[in-house]
Amino acid sequence: MMFNMGWGMHWFWWPLLAALVIIPLWRICERLGFPGVISLLALVPLLNLGLLYYIAFSDPPESTK
Repeated sequence: MMFNMGWGMHWFWWPLLAALVIIPLWRICERLGFPGVISLLALVPLLNLGLLYYIAFSDPPESTK
């Protein structure tokens, strides 16, 4: 019985933590000239590493200030 306490709390924490990652990543992508939608790839376990390397090593599509 003790281990079942808070079982339903993952429905609260998961969207909160996802928003804490996605919102800043969306802004970073848009500032670099990439579409912000690609930040949603951070929710998929192996695609988030691909997104990280894509942003880090590719040239921005348009010149940034």
